[in-house]
Amino acid sequence: MKNHLYAFLLTGIFLLFTAGTFAQKVNFSGTWTYSETKSVLGGEGGPRGAAVKMTIKQEGNTMSIEKTTRRQSGEENISTENYTLDGKECENPTFGDRTKKSTVSWSEDKKSLIITSKMVFERDGQQMETNTTEVFTLSQDKKDLSIDYTSKSSRGERKNTFVYDKV
Repeated sequence: MKNHLYAFLLTGIFLLFTAGTFAQKVNFSGTWTYSETKSVLGGEGGPRGAAVKMTIKQEGNTMSIEKTTRRQSGEENISTENYTLDGKECENPTFGDRTKKSTVSWSEDKKSLIITSKMVFERDGQQMETNTTEVFTLSQDKKDLSIDYTSKSSRGERKNTFVYDKV
């Protein structure tokens, strides 16, 4: 009886410590539209960095995000970013000849995806660097996608929470 109790306790401890390993990763696939009323914008610049629409395709260890943004002129711009979900660095073009280097990781509970990016460029003859972190999280009903967006540069830090509704 004593051996069964020890085996039961050891099995329980094993399951407790490995539960995070078996947690199922969230799939962010779908078409999403920006919700200005649900979003929380911090500081100046308004929703700069927010796409008006995103189409996310997540399969296995890859994810692509097609973003539709709107310029100040009202003209729409469509760009696609491709990522691997294994922590390896990915490069994506931004605007002009600039590229953004990113790594993707999962939160410990596998419910959030964290994209950490760095962009180095020249402006007025000076080299500048912008670092961003985007934390993707789905609501429990999977109808809202929140992106906690933090941007740091020589101009300071900007934090926003962009919320998207599933189409």
